[in-house]
Amino acid sequence: MINKQITDTVLMIRPVNFRMNEQTAVNNYYQKVLDGLLPETVQARALKEFDAFVEKLRDAGISVIVVEDSKEPDTPDAVFPNNWISFHTDATVALYPMFAENRRLERREEVLDMVEEQGFRIETIVDYTEAEEDGVFLEGTGSMVLDRVNRKAYCALSPRADEELFIEFCENFEYTPVIFTAYQTVEGERKVIYHTNVMMCIAEDFAVVCLDAVDDKKEAKNLVRHLKEDEKEIIRITEAQVNSFAGNMLQVAGKDGKKFLVMSAAAYSCLTDGQITAITKYCEILSVPLDVIEACGGGSARCMMAEIFLEKDPSQK
Repeated sequence: MINKQITDTVLMIRPVNFRMNEQTAVNNYYQKVLDGLLPETVQARALKEFDAFVEKLRDAGISVIVVEDSKEPDTPDAVFPNNWISFHTDATVALYPMFAENRRLERREEVLDMVEEQGFRIETIVDYTEAEEDGVFLEGTGSMVLDRVNRKAYCALSPRADEELFIEFCENFEYTPVIFTAYQTVEGERKVIYHTNVMMCIAEDFAVVCLDAVDDKKEAKNLVRHLKEDEKEIIRITEAQVNSFAGNMLQVAGKDGKKFLVMSAAAYSCLTDGQITAITKYCEILSVPLDVIEACGGGSARCMMAEIFLEKDPSQK
């Protein structure tokens, strides 16, 4: 079994009730209320952004499994599936405990059924969701950024990323844990960043990371050491760029194995020429406008894609 860092297949959930989720806004400081927009308008604009995103990915040869969200139950954040599910090379799926009660409703069996209908093999489900009963959370590849080749998992601890549960995940899936705390400045105060994947991204040959968010110098040094040990070029971003979702990127493979770093138009527009040059040494940049989804959802391009590393079922080839 060969571990790959990037895949050519992602799962995306098409939104039907998208809006700012009041239950997540308590510790996601990237969410904003868009004044003067009716809920129907917010949903319609989010849907337009979503459909254009899927089309752009498919045009690049990236395979996208789209599952339509359901009207009931009410799941305003369903467009971000990478928080409740992850797919692994050994036919294993992990299900994660979610901080917001209405986000727990996003876990739907038919999503797994649809992935299997596309010919992928699922043999084992590792279910961490019971931790919700104890108020303990670990929100998938939002809370953790995985280096699947070097078997390291990076985690910025927060109310949505419990240290003990993270270590349990690392033991189950054979990852070395790299733990730190990341902060952002909110109205002059240093507050914990809710998800690791807004401040760092790991690609095959490089890592985009906001080291300024890691206030503890020892933790920052340890983070750099691990990335350098695995020969990743470190592309540093600023806190201001994190606020434009420049950390929320994902490298994927398209036609003929061509590599892309996927991000939002806002993330791309805030990058410097030097950062763009550093990235494009390794892959092309694919960016899409996600203004409404970013503002109301407090998440961006990476959060919208759950990578599928499962293998195809030989009987369905």
